[in-house]
Amino acid sequence: MTELEKMLAGKIYDPSDRTLEDMRKKAHRLSKDYNDTYDDENKKRSEILKNLIPDMGDGTYIQGPIQFDYGVHTSFGINCYANFNFTVLDCCHVTIGNDVFFGPNCTIATPIHPLLPEERKLRRRENGTLYDLEYAKPVIIEDDCWIASNVTICGGVTIGSGCVIGAGSLVTKDIPAGTFAAGNPCKVIREVTKADSIELKQNLF
Repeated sequence: MTELEKMLAGKIYDPSDRTLEDMRKKAHRLSKDYNDTYDDENKKRSEILKNLIPDMGDGTYIQGPIQFDYGVHTSFGINCYANFNFTVLDCCHVTIGNDVFFGPNCTIATPIHPLLPEERKLRRRENGTLYDLEYAKPVIIEDDCWIASNVTICGGVTIGSGCVIGAGSLVTKDIPAGTFAAGNPCKVIREVTKADSIELKQNLF
């Protein structure tokens, strides 16, 4: 298997592999290019995103600034929105469904470094170059979710459809569909019900 194939399969891989380095450099450059555009430069932004995130549904809008590790391993459904400072370390596949909203400063991080310090240290090849070993786990966010500001989603997590993740949460485990979850670590607080309708809130202010 190539290092790319190992990475996407969730196996231990060498991130210093030349192919992976080149892919990251391209994604980092495209992220920078996107961040240097203005909101009304729609055509330019669209062309950048086509190269950075080819699998993106219609109506999806990313505010920027952004930072993607690969971009091509992330997919968006239709009518999604990501606010300022959206970061995706997509060493494994990141699958985002339809109508998913992200608040500012959200991070999706699929890579996992060794817990043992001796395994986490840089290694040296015979030619003197350094490398390390890691692995990654995929992230799935199903349809109709709202991920509030400053949320971090770790590798291996699935967030079920219709979920709301409260601001500042650290999501380390699966969240079942139709629930409101929050905290560090993120835990289910309750179900989302008709009683949460915005129509019932309009007379509160």
